[in-house]
Amino acid sequence: MIKAKPKSKAQPASVKRQNYSRKPARSNRLARLQRGLLLAVMEIFGLAVVSVCALIVLLGYAATRFSGTHLLDHLLPFAAGVLGFVLAAAILLIGWWKLRQKLRCYSELIAPAVSLSFVFYAAWFVPQDSFQIAYGNFRTLIGGKEEANRMTISHQVYAHYRRHDAVQLQKLIDRSVSYQKAIEDAAQSFAVDVHLLHGLAATESSFLPRDSHDGGRGLFQITQVPKTAMEQARKQLGVEKVALQDHRHNAFVAAATFKHYLAEMKNDLFLGLLAYNIGPANGGLRFIMQQYGATDFATIQPYLQTLPRDYPIRVLTYALAFRLWQKEGKLLAYEQESNAIRIQRMGIPGLHDGR
Repeated sequence: MIKAKPKSKAQPASVKRQNYSRKPARSNRLARLQRGLLLAVMEIFGLAVVSVCALIVLLGYAATRFSGTHLLDHLLPFAAGVLGFVLAAAILLIGWWKLRQKLRCYSELIAPAVSLSFVFYAAWFVPQDSFQIAYGNFRTLIGGKEEANRMTISHQVYAHYRRHDAVQLQKLIDRSVSYQKAIEDAAQSFAVDVHLLHGLAATESSFLPRDSHDGGRGLFQITQVPKTAMEQARKQLGVEKVALQDHRHNAFVAAATFKHYLAEMKNDLFLGLLAYNIGPANGGLRFIMQQYGATDFATIQPYLQTLPRDYPIRVLTYALAFRLWQKEGKLLAYEQESNAIRIQRMGIPGLHDGR
């Protein structure tokens, strides 16, 4: 005998409504959580940006105001200033927390909006000269010896550029047009700053290719080249034999050689250029540095009395001129109006890239 299936009891209407309402309620909670998280991120981002900018400005100006090694006049006041900044930041953070509680009574959007307004102010303030000066001082403070060396080289280059005859520089740039494509291709093939390569050519031949009495050949006055550099140039050119009288070949060999010496000097631009110029003479720059226990450009310069210690400065000066010409369409007079700050902000090829 087949038993009939028992009829399921009907659920009350209130239970059905409760089941249907669970999913929308859960979805609403998730949406509120995501919205709250987004607003918190926006608020924290704005506060972080303004805090970093304030830290750079205060430490930058403090580094200038209290620079020196005397304990009472320099070191202790600077340390006290840093401590004061930390205390002020803590007080401002507590004040912000209390303020945001009041703002949230009106709308949860006000605090993030105020915080993000700090970002727009920072975006306006960062390009200003006052911030750039503070940022430069901050880099010197944090960068230590390396940054101090870079700044020393930079101002030697700027001073050298200022003393140059603008008319002669312009003639040099005009002559370079015929070799621009070859230099650009070489720079791209070996990942070398194209303005640096222009600076090398300007220093070596003034864009008047020739064979010199000391054995230099062509646009970059190529003499003795490391075998690995010559092989790399040959491969990039896709030829069996390199012809140095060919401007394109000459540029590729120069780029490969410079890249070789730059790697040998652990990407120190000043030493890389110096090594390029010295070549294998006297065992090469690396041997000279090892012989005298020198570690950087500051310690090697006194031992270069018979070698062209100003060679890197000349190359970088010409490289700066080519960068100015490309970006500005003209050569700016360093001493006129605010050109000095403008040029410094633009930076020296290879020395200020990625700043």
